[in-house]
Parts: sequence; C-alpha cells; structure tokens
Amino acid sequence: YISSSCVSSRAFTIKDHYDFDQKVVNSDNPVIVNFHAEWCDPCKILTPKMTELLTDSTEIDLAVIDVDTNLDLVETFEVKAVPAVLAFRNGVVVDKFIGLVDANMIEDLINKLKKKHA
Repeated sequence: YISSSCVSSRAFTIKDHYDFDQKVVNSDNPVIVNFHAEWCDPCKILTPKMTELLTDSTEIDLAVIDVDTNLDLVETFEVKAVPAVLAFRNGVVVDKFIGLVDANMIEDLINKLKKKHA
C-alpha cells in the first residue's frame, strides 16, 4: 500500500490536446504517457505500479490519459488497446509497450529515458 502523500507530483492527468502539448510535447523532461480506461482491469494494476516506480524519479514525468475522454489523442497516437504506454522525449515517441507488462519492463523503459536524459 502506498499512501498518496508519497506519490510524486511528477504524475498528472491530461485533460485535452492542448494540455498534452503543454505538458508532454513541450516538456523539458522525458514523459511516460499512460493511455488507460476506468473499465480496464489491467490498467488498475499498471497505473499504480508505474506511479510507484517513478515516485523517486525527479527527471521523468508520468502523464495519464483516459481514452474515453481523449479520443483525438487516441486517434493521433493510434492507440488500439489499453493500457498503452508511450515514452516521449523532446515531444517525440521514443519507446512504447501495450498491455500489462512486468515491473522489469517498466523499469527498463524508465532507465532508458534516464540514460538519454543525463
């Protein structure tokens, strides 16, 4: 169990395309974008896991996008299934995975972003 007080402020929810451009495309930090849905059971496991793995990270942000309220972003990034996770650096997708993956794969993604950012 993780108390909400120790969850990083680097995680945020994207509300619309403008919000996405401001917080992801124009971000100085690499951003992991998590496309999820309330009705998606694997998402309920993956989202907290990613938040937990990024809690100590100061250089990577986590953006959460609800696919049901952001259909334009779903179309833009051709999200066919959830959860879908895209890693952005300098506004460009540099890596991605679809579905519930193990913690090692998430850590690899985080470490890749950290290395190139350093």
